[in-house]
Amino acid sequence: MSIEIKVPQLPESIQDATLVGWHKQAGDAVKRDENLVDIETDKVVLECPAPADGVLKEIRIQGGATVTAGQVIAILDTDVAGSGAKPATMPEARSEQLPGQEKASAAARPMRDELPLSPSVRRLVEEHKLDPEMIKGSGPDGRLTKGDVLAYVEHAGTNAGTAGDTPHAPQGGEPAAIPKMQSPAGQREDRRVPMTRMRARIAQRLSESQANTVMLTSFNEVDMSEVMNLRARFKEKFEKQQGIKLGFMSFFVKAVVQALKNYPVLNAACEANDIIYHDYWDICVAVSTPRGLVTPVLRDADQMGFAEIEKTLADLAVRARDGKISLEELTGGTFTITNGGVFGSLFSTPILNPPQSGILGMHAIKDRAVVVDGKVEARPMMYIAITYDHRIVDGREAVLFLVSIKEQLEDPARMLLQI
Repeated sequence: MSIEIKVPQLPESIQDATLVGWHKQAGDAVKRDENLVDIETDKVVLECPAPADGVLKEIRIQGGATVTAGQVIAILDTDVAGSGAKPATMPEARSEQLPGQEKASAAARPMRDELPLSPSVRRLVEEHKLDPEMIKGSGPDGRLTKGDVLAYVEHAGTNAGTAGDTPHAPQGGEPAAIPKMQSPAGQREDRRVPMTRMRARIAQRLSESQANTVMLTSFNEVDMSEVMNLRARFKEKFEKQQGIKLGFMSFFVKAVVQALKNYPVLNAACEANDIIYHDYWDICVAVSTPRGLVTPVLRDADQMGFAEIEKTLADLAVRARDGKISLEELTGGTFTITNGGVFGSLFSTPILNPPQSGILGMHAIKDRAVVVDGKVEARPMMYIAITYDHRIVDGREAVLFLVSIKEQLEDPARMLLQI
């Protein structure tokens, strides 16, 4: 029996998507629920699983094409499952093995699609025709990361004398991150790659934010001594009882929620001549992924404890980086927190996440000389920034908002008392 493989239902408000690339070729045997193809929308990557065991009889839409919900993209034949179809593994690669690799037979290794690979990692592996088993993963439970694959490619290219080769993008897919190239002396090259849907959407939203809001940024600094002391005192017990590490972000989320309650215009949005005040606190937290920056939402953050915030953030971040997060988890939000400090940023002016009226920027914690009770001491200090929509937020509210966050972080007891 032949079964039509169709584009899955797209998230609401999304009209079309891009077929990134096939993980199978026509004639390959597939198993039920095995991912056949990645489909990229503006914000998330959707997987299209096989509905049954069989053989991929025909591919009707190739990678790079624009598709719509319900469109037929391939035909699956379930009558010839296991009857001489091409295996999913690539035995021809055995002739290219290096000495000493013969012991790792194809049968002894899991198939590539059974490995816990994110879409971006999977595309890199297929683009460079790599065996995931030969690459050491640095992620959780040995999971391969994009950095692991790029490091392996760069190292292998250097050893093989192929550093001058120019990698190309997978057919229709997200351009593979390009390792540093060593061009011959005097040779100058340009490489043009198309934006992914997500990168194009990010560019569009940032341009709209700059054009449609009046942004202004104010700064303050926070002495993180009390928070760091609190974490040091309870981190082992907290992790043992809660099963998650106590990070800085949960402190900031709690401080932001209380500051938003004190100054609700920062939790509002501007629509025409109206100000829409939100009587709930859905906090977006920016997460960097191989495909770009996304902002998963902590719904009803005011009702969450420290452990729940940390667990939810960890889950959202992992699924965002693996392309498994849903559009609903990226939609909405009344205020955003972004942390450039994890990359070493000391000072920055974050850009608003429209239609929100405020975004808080966290930065790196550095020991600096400060005056405490008339004496100069070295304290762990962090610069914080609030970018706000000056159409509805005055400087007074923005500055006092930052002061509220500063006071709570420098005296965490305020968070318990909600003052």
